[in-house]
Amino acid sequence: AGANLACPTVMTTNDMPIAEVPSLRALGLVPFQINPHYTDARPERHQGESREQRIQEFGVLHPERLVVGLREGSALRIEGRRVRLIGPHPLRLFRHGDEPREIGPDEELDFLMA
Repeated sequence: AGANLACPTVMTTNDMPIAEVPSLRALGLVPFQINPHYTDARPERHQGESREQRIQEFGVLHPERLVVGLREGSALRIEGRRVRLIGPHPLRLFRHGDEPREIGPDEELDFLMA
């Protein structure tokens, strides 16, 4: 999940490290977190948390940080402070204390770089 490396941390990756890492810090190229391959799916008989639940738990510990759930086949194009969603699917924006929000490719996303 290379998108996670652009974030302030790798805390919203979907992969668990198999070795202890010295730090969860990433490159900090963007001021928000990304959850790549985001899905709303809840597989039958799955006993674990949904992606939404995991991201909301992250928000409790890091309420200042926005999280973008980026669905499969979509990407963010960032040029300077301009952000554009590319692809057929809306992203899901998580902000602690607010309901998650769907944002489509035609909507303004520059606020993510604030």
